[in-house]
Amino acid sequence: MALAPLIEAALAVRVLIVDDSVVARVVLTRLVQADGRFVVAAAVGTIAAALQFLSEETVDIILLDVALPGVDGLTALPDMLAAGRGARIVIVSSSAGDGAATTIQALALGAADTLEKPDASGLSSDFGRRLVDRLSRLSDRSTLGRTPTPPPIAVTPVAPPPRTAGDAYDIVAIGASTGGIHALGQMLRALPPTFRLPVLVTQHLPASFMPYFAAQLALMAGRPCDVATDRLRIRPGRLIVAPGDAHLRCVSLGDGNAAVRLNTDPAVSGCLPSVDPMLSSLAEVFGRRLMAVVLSGMGRDGAEGARRVRAAGGCVVVQDQASSVVWGMPGAIAMQGLADAVLPPDAIGRLIATRRRP
Repeated sequence: MALAPLIEAALAVRVLIVDDSVVARVVLTRLVQADGRFVVAAAVGTIAAALQFLSEETVDIILLDVALPGVDGLTALPDMLAAGRGARIVIVSSSAGDGAATTIQALALGAADTLEKPDASGLSSDFGRRLVDRLSRLSDRSTLGRTPTPPPIAVTPVAPPPRTAGDAYDIVAIGASTGGIHALGQMLRALPPTFRLPVLVTQHLPASFMPYFAAQLALMAGRPCDVATDRLRIRPGRLIVAPGDAHLRCVSLGDGNAAVRLNTDPAVSGCLPSVDPMLSSLAEVFGRRLMAVVLSGMGRDGAEGARRVRAAGGCVVVQDQASSVVWGMPGAIAMQGLADAVLPPDAIGRLIATRRRP
């Protein structure tokens, strides 16, 4: 018996489809399996059926509709994440367009990505390409949930300039991408109402998402949140998020205060907005008074900025691998020895609240 097909099947990324439309399930199955890297382990029409399947089988990725009979996809998302045991969930729904409230809510609840689903007649090859692109970006075997956890990485910290015992910081900057919204929520909810330091955030999202994202962050953090505009003054007790079409940079106002400057210069990471310009500029202005945090995300955006923060005497904390949807951005920093601490999001929030370094 030929072993090659068996090996390919064993290595294929397993996908569970949850959609109440028989037509959609058939078409999605065909589109997914047209790429030999993926296999549809099951296609079911209800959350109950999905949870039953996940109690007996493991998958890597779940394609989840929102409008389902009985329990809807968003309500069931936390239960699906728990039952999936590391599986990444992509919301595939007609209500998951760019900037839609459903999209932001899904990402905040822990979905790894979203994709707007056209009607049955629009489930074409173009949609199929976008779907496979989503699956490809989430199917790196080094980070899939059912891949065995690698041994701890031994890192040699890069020594920053000397610090005074009990050094505090005056501003927090956070960078994140895929999986970052859920992590941000966990982190921000761990901050007490008495925490008043300004918090700047660069999250990889399109510009159309930003008003909804800012509103979501304000609810999570229990404090006002602004989408950054050029020359916006950085003030205590507020959050500022980078717009989706410009880098958030910081400049000193010369009186102990600082303001936002926006630009679109190419970043090393190729991202727009990019975490690197935010961290680098804040390091120049605040030096050792800066706490930089990098959460779940693909790629290496933030690694160069983290190096600048450490060189200026600031502190860098990254999300741990176990809690990250993708340990690309935080992992790149940790593996270079640039992280002062590697923690889950809620623990990062508690650390930030102390205003002390790890």
